Amino acid sequence: MSGEDKHSIIRLKPKVSPDKILAGFPWVYDNELVLDRRTKQLTSGKIVELQDSARNFLATAVVNPKSKIFARVITKTANKIGGSELVFKRISAAKALREGIFTDPYYRLINSEADQMPGTIIDRFGDFFVIQPNSVWAENNLDNITDALLELFNPEGIIKNANSRARTLEGLDDCSLLIHGSVPTTPLQVPMNGAIYMADLNYGQKTGLFYDQRLNQAFLSSISKNKTVLDVFSHVGGFALAALVGGAVEATAVDASQAALELAEQGAEVSGFKSALSIIKDDGFNALKCLRNEGKKFDIVICDPPAFAPSRQALSSGLRAYERLARISAGLVEEGGILVLCSCSHAASLSKFRGSCIRGINSAGRKSSIIFTGFAGPDHPVHPMLSENGYLKSLFFSL
Repeated sequence: MSGEDKHSIIRLKPKVSPDKILAGFPWVYDNELVLDRRTKQLTSGKIVELQDSARNFLATAVVNPKSKIFARVITKTANKIGGSELVFKRISAAKALREGIFTDPYYRLINSEADQMPGTIIDRFGDFFVIQPNSVWAENNLDNITDALLELFNPEGIIKNANSRARTLEGLDDCSLLIHGSVPTTPLQVPMNGAIYMADLNYGQKTGLFYDQRLNQAFLSSISKNKTVLDVFSHVGGFALAALVGGAVEATAVDASQAALELAEQGAEVSGFKSALSIIKDDGFNALKCLRNEGKKFDIVICDPPAFAPSRQALSSGLRAYERLARISAGLVEEGGILVLCSCSHAASLSKFRGSCIRGINSAGRKSSIIFTGFAGPDHPVHPMLSENGYLKSLFFSL
């Protein structure tokens, strides 16, 4: 490359091995780099060459001095590639993968590093797309992402959702906006596992609907015939509606959000199960205590809470919360019934989460066996070197 074509250089500290990067790990933390004055003055979003301490090329990366993840790998080649070309190529590959799996156009299209798009989330809702640009690279490539979506899908609307914890950690704003077309004025109907879910793309949580539990909800549906079901932290009725599709005689959805519960009721109505769904607006823990005090029992209880351990610093307290949740909820399950416990905390490994659940169930005086362990569906691919991608765990216990 000519002098003007050369990228700025960042370099690993002498004691930091390059093996992790060479094996495909996509992040470089600030404490792994030589942070001299020149490096500290790099602007957020600048494309750089990452070298090992011996000045050997490792990868082309994008930097963000405001984040503990100082650099994110874009490509393992040294050749310059235009942002629009790279984005189009990677969204095209993601499109081909999803269209080979799903017949309906409702899925996660881009799952960040696992789809080689650093810190980028894109969910598809038919003719509408919601983007969460959770990194400086994604934010700076918003126009390129939009252009690629327009060319590949010709959507009616594209929305930027900026309401994520990750954006705060990256030093980005929280301003959501309409990028293209129009925003649906009413919740969208999203078919999944035989049910119809209502997704609010304007004011709903995250992008409007959680696609990640699709396979676990399908398994629940398969074991729900003639059962009574309690879905705690239900959001828009994810597990409750799946259970009703599977033949559950009744389902109760518990959530602290009235708006989410109203969407669950709408979903039950359009799915044909209006009379079989009841709702409780309450904090999940408090609702479980009240139901226990009332002597209520259910054939199946599902607890799918928000992340109790969103970071390593919160891991210990998060694991205690999962144990407490398991203990309280186990008391509401009929003998021979099923308890489903879920975690979306990337900091809590499967083994640690499972251990907390088992301790909680044991302290409730129940014996258990695990009949199914579920993860996110295939539209949430996992980067093989990045455990954070594999955040979702769902354990089905027979009590």
